[in-house]
Order: sequence, then structure tokens, then C-alpha cells
Amino acid sequence: MKIPTVALVGSPNVGKSTIFNRMVGRKISIIEDIPGITRDRIYGTYDKDGYKFNLIDTGGIDVSKELFNNEIKIQAEIAIDEADVVVFVVDGKEGLTSNDLVVRDILFKSNKKVIVAINKMDNKKHQDNIYDFYELGFEHYIPISGEHGLGFKELLKEITKDFPKDVIEENSNILKFCLIGRPNVGKSSLVNALLNEERVIVSDEAGTTRDSIDTKFKYEKEDYIVIDTAGMRKKGKIYESVEKYSVLRAMKSIERSDVCLVVINAEEGIIEHDKHIAAYALEAGKPMVFVVNKWDTVENKNAIKTFTQKMRAEFQFLSYIPIVFLSAKTKKRIHTLMPEVIKVYNNSKREIKTSLLNSVISDAYLLNPAPSYKGRRLKIYFCAQTGFKPPKITLNVNDKGLVHFSYKRYLENKIRENFDFEGTPIILQFKGKGDNYE
Repeated sequence: MKIPTVALVGSPNVGKSTIFNRMVGRKISIIEDIPGITRDRIYGTYDKDGYKFNLIDTGGIDVSKELFNNEIKIQAEIAIDEADVVVFVVDGKEGLTSNDLVVRDILFKSNKKVIVAINKMDNKKHQDNIYDFYELGFEHYIPISGEHGLGFKELLKEITKDFPKDVIEENSNILKFCLIGRPNVGKSSLVNALLNEERVIVSDEAGTTRDSIDTKFKYEKEDYIVIDTAGMRKKGKIYESVEKYSVLRAMKSIERSDVCLVVINAEEGIIEHDKHIAAYALEAGKPMVFVVNKWDTVENKNAIKTFTQKMRAEFQFLSYIPIVFLSAKTKKRIHTLMPEVIKVYNNSKREIKTSLLNSVISDAYLLNPAPSYKGRRLKIYFCAQTGFKPPKITLNVNDKGLVHFSYKRYLENKIRENFDFEGTPIILQFKGKGDNYE
């Protein structure tokens, strides 16, 4: 069963991002404070009260610009295409605008369920504006305030009305891995090469989701599922040309996977968008393998060392991710891939004894005590692993406000030196006196 998708669309400055942030909630981000990764939060997951759905935020559609802000329009159309339900956000303070009518026309063509969320309704003097929006001609209208959280209960009730509760993915006991990366890095070719390898037996089991193709296969007598993110089905190249929004496809595959293969094109080298895509997998807490494809195009066959140094310099925040060099076209080195996929997955499930963990953290602290801040110093009393996939370690401290980012990184490095967590993120959570965690 696939997780439903909801898209937020509307004109600029109607409050979509505020609604998005309130719905998704602030998660403890694995990648906070990592330099060089600034990206638009356009995708998140709502996971409360037994309901789970993907949430897409879109840029504002603005008709006042002569070119109709073409990229934004394409982005909104992609989001609408992805969505099971569309929340059309309008500004209750401003009333109905010409932009709203343009968005309405796009939505009418989509034949999707549309809920009109009339935002900024925290002031009673704007109540009469509600009736203006009935002119849009949709069935569902819900007044809300993104800023103050008013009306969200009613909005979520309408959004999830036809959604399944407690979604469980089929084949949840089989290791699933996806290929993510920019268009034309060779994701589909890599899947084909993998499935055609002699030791792999392919069974005809295709997925039914709009956005990806699931193929079940056997590798060394074990079942696996590879998820290939298919190309956009509508308007083909115009969708793929808006490279930033290939993230939407990637995120849906990441959500359903146990391991993510980040595919890099050896011919083109590393670009900024590769980092953005890897950062989404990191934020989702997924173990990863870097796959440098099209290695047959590299003339200097001893270039692995040089390219590895480049990768480590560009992806400093993912220094623990293994790198595989191969060619989907010639199938050279393709045999190196599956062992890495299996290894990083097993590492993400690894559980460490509490006594061993405390010993490592205690030694790390004695070797390099935390720096003092305004006469106070961080003290670590006790730690334990409190989760896995990815591993989560909770450290009981005197005051979590004394935890500096660099010291957190130091502790993570010490944990990695002592335990094999290659390929998987680790979440370090600090709990001060009186703090509660869910």
C-alpha cells in the first residue's frame, strides 16, 4: 500500500510554508548545522494519529508576471500530478484575487480532490471574505490560521477522510533499495545491469505506484526489491528539465526504501544538486552508498583515488558513506554493488550494548572534555542506544544547551571509530535534566 500524497498550492504569500511547517512539525534534523546544504523545504511527511502522508509545498503561482512564472507553474503542476489530495491555500485577509482564479483553472483540469483552505482567519473582521471564495466552485472550504493553528483539526480530518489508517508497506520484510540522483546519471541503466547480472534471477513483479517501478529479484538466494524512479510521465522532458523538482520523485522513493543509492555521473562530475539529493536521504535517516556510474568514460583507469578525494571534499558531511565505481553500460565492477548495499543496511540495524557504549563515551570525554561556556561545562552521565534504522543514541547530560556542534561531531566520530556504522547516519540525542522525549 502506498503512502498518500498531499500538495499545498496557491498564490505567493498566502501562508503555504507556515501551514507546511505546522503539519510536518519540527523534527530533530540529522543534518542541522551542516554547512553548504541550503535547500528549499518542499517535501515532508505528516505522521500523527495513525495517519501518514507525504506533503509537498509549492512555490506561489503569480499571474502578474507576463511569463506566468513558468518554473513555478511547472513545479505546481508536478506537485498536483503527484498528489492524491490538493489543498488550495487562499488569503482570507485579502479576499479572492485574479491569481486564485488562475490556480483554480489549473486545479479544475487535474480532476483531483481539492480542499480550499482559507488562511489568516484569526481575525473576525475578515469572516465575510469566506463567502467570496465560494465563487471558485469547489466542494470543500475550511477557514484556518496557519500561524495560530486554528482549523487544523477540521482540515486534517477532511484531508485524511479517504486515506487508509496505519499504512504498512507490502513486502516490509524484504530489503528495498532505491536509486536516486539527477536526470541522466544512468539510474535505469544501472537497474537493468544489476538485474541482468548472472547471479540475479528476475521475477516479473512490477509496482503499481505512479512514480516508481519496483522489481523483485534474487541475489545469492535472498529476495530484494530495487526501486527505480521512473521518468515523469506527463510532458516528459519539460518536467525533467526542472532539475530541482526531481527531488519530489526522489523523496517518494527514499521514504519507501531501506537503503538509498546516490548515483553520480563520472563523466559530468559532482554538482551542487547531487549534494541536495544526498542531503534528503540523510535527513530521512537512510543508509547510503555512493555509486559513481559511467566509469567506462574515464580514460585514466587509476583515477579512483583522485575521484574519491573529490567526493570526500564535496561530501564532507557524508564521510562515512562507501563509494562504488562501476559502469552500467559495460557492467564492469557491477559485482561490487550488492555487498555494499547489504553491509550498510545491516549497519543501520546494528545494536550496541549499553556498557560498551558508555565505556567509549566515557573514554572520549576523558580524552577531550567538553569546552566550558560561561563557567559551565557539559557533563555526560549516561548513554544508551534508543533506536535503530538509523541508530539513535540518547545521552543524559546536565544541560543540553551546553552541547556545541563541534563536540557532538567529535562524539559521533569516536562512536564510528569503535563500532561499524559505515554507510548509516547516527542520531545523537541529548537529554538534559527534566527533558522529555516521545
